[in-house]
Amino acid sequence: MSIEFDLSEQQKALRAGAKEFANTVLKDVRPTIRKFHKPDERFYATRPFHKAAVDAGFVKGLFPKEYGGTDVPALDFALAAEELAAVDVNVPSTLLGTGLGVKPVIFFGNEEQKRRFLPDFIEDGTKLAALAFTEVTGGANFDAPDPRYGVKTFAIREGDEWVINGEKHYTTNGTGWDGKNCHLYAVICRTDPNKNAQESLAVIMVPGNTPGLSVTGLLDTVGHRASISPRMTFKNVRVPASNIIGRPGDGIKIVSTNFAWTAALIGAACVGVMRAAFDHALEFSKKDARSGPVPIIDYPTVGYMLADMKMKIEACRYLTWKSCQQFDRSKGQEHELAVMTKVFCSEACVDVVYDAMRVVGVDSYTDMHPLAELMNDAMCFPLYDGGNMGARRRQLHSIIKNPTYDSHFAPYGTFKS
Repeated sequence: MSIEFDLSEQQKALRAGAKEFANTVLKDVRPTIRKFHKPDERFYATRPFHKAAVDAGFVKGLFPKEYGGTDVPALDFALAAEELAAVDVNVPSTLLGTGLGVKPVIFFGNEEQKRRFLPDFIEDGTKLAALAFTEVTGGANFDAPDPRYGVKTFAIREGDEWVINGEKHYTTNGTGWDGKNCHLYAVICRTDPNKNAQESLAVIMVPGNTPGLSVTGLLDTVGHRASISPRMTFKNVRVPASNIIGRPGDGIKIVSTNFAWTAALIGAACVGVMRAAFDHALEFSKKDARSGPVPIIDYPTVGYMLADMKMKIEACRYLTWKSCQQFDRSKGQEHELAVMTKVFCSEACVDVVYDAMRVVGVDSYTDMHPLAELMNDAMCFPLYDGGNMGARRRQLHSIIKNPTYDSHFAPYGTFKS
């Protein structure tokens, strides 16, 4: 069978629809959020745009068909995500945050859990979910083999309940739309302070109306200005014992799979941001002569830089497509290409946006210039969703040093559909 990069008619329609949505709806996100100084105000201001995304079917795409969703594959999501992120990263980040909160149930939950937790999001797609992952001391060592370190949020079994205590931050979507709580949290915790992550790391689903769960602070970020990043406190939060996904110790696999899904899709978001930066630089270079005799695109220094930028964009796009395809075909089991995509594309994104700024010059560093905003957004990609240094490269190192590692499997791996 030949290797094809042709999109199906359905994929072309999805991409065209996402582009139309971005250019008619999401184009107003940036000017809207500029009016607000507080992070929660900016986030709440995106609610109408998020509702429009719900109406357009983007949230349903996260969920399996048997529960009312449309079960959009990661590859197809990537096609849409590129178009959305080329215009705005904030609303797509909210969608991704809900995905992080529900995918543990979708990937690993039993039938009863799926029936209990998923339909609410189909009935009211504006409901938000969140992954409560990052400890206030950092999240990179969530899988620490020594029980003295790693996750310090604990869920202790008392009869038919888990009692959860701890603190998290960077809990995207965690405020919900009212500043109190979102609809559902997937909480990363340990079930025994004397056991390491391999024995005790767990994912427990916590409804947002559970007593003892509260937002205790907000982190303001220089990019992704309308993504909300609250600190959450869990104080004697009691949920049924049946809310655990799998068993204690399964948390490592669940978290790794969850973040492989987002890793592949972040590649698409990076391509979208790079695209936007390249278009700004290209348009500028064609029109502006910088007090010289000809537009600056006529000079090899600028032309070569534009060529280098475009090569990086294309390389990242096809790496993203491949990693999403591998994730889909393996049903979430293959993580290497996804993690590589997150690292490579996020760092290429910073380089490309900076090169676009170099083409434009110091004007690109002025307040609220499109490229200045894009750089602030780009800088987030290598740092969030598992930082490239603390988490992602360590993941790759762990994969590569495994005795069963096959260095040629990632590009050629085949999986049963």
